[in-house]
Amino acid sequence: MAQGLDSSSPCVVGPQISIRGTLVGEEDLVVEGRIEGAVTLAGHLTVAQNGVLEANLDVDSVEVWGEVVGDIVASRSINIQKGARVHGNVTAPRVIIQDGAAFHGSVEMEVKLPDALAKSIRH
Repeated sequence: MAQGLDSSSPCVVGPQISIRGTLVGEEDLVVEGRIEGAVTLAGHLTVAQNGVLEANLDVDSVEVWGEVVGDIVASRSINIQKGARVHGNVTAPRVIIQDGAAFHGSVEMEVKLPDALAKSIRH
């Protein structure tokens, strides 16, 4: 590892960077630039205010401040902040859409119910 780099710091796609294709990783990522394609991430994704993703996302968790055009699937949570723009379907156990966010799509929340409650609903 290079001297002075902190392994806990997220990877950053800077504002002058544009990526086309599939991005796969296992660490946190901050997107200040543009990604077109698909993102699969076993970590937290932050779409910065000027970040633009025209991509389907499959992530651990995501916080959107910028723009996402595509479907978002998160294993933990999706947080769409005030001023963010999301055009696509979102699926996660926890979905937060802040007042002032622009959202067009559907929300599916896969919540695992306690076994006793799940059995009582089936009967």
